[in-house]
Amino acid sequence: MSVSVRIPTPLRGITRGQAEVKVEARTVAELIERLDGEYAGLKERLCEGDGRIRRFINIYVNEEDVRFLQGPATPLKDGDLVSIVPAIAGGR
Repeated sequence: MSVSVRIPTPLRGITRGQAEVKVEARTVAELIERLDGEYAGLKERLCEGDGRIRRFINIYVNEEDVRFLQGPATPLKDGDLVSIVPAIAGGR
């Protein structure tokens, strides 16, 4: 099953400038592994050493935050849209 993954600007250097890529995966964890297989170094930017998604990285499946679903075990289906969104801090 193919899902579309939106890549944020700071990570596009790893994906050779691509803003969106297609991936075959059944879960978010598998998606991250497959992305890293195609674009080496991406997993370390998204995950802690133990595999948990970094706290400043938000991953959405069809606009639903995976932290409120099943985390990395969140299932994916054909045609899903996955967005990787780095948290932004700042202000006054």
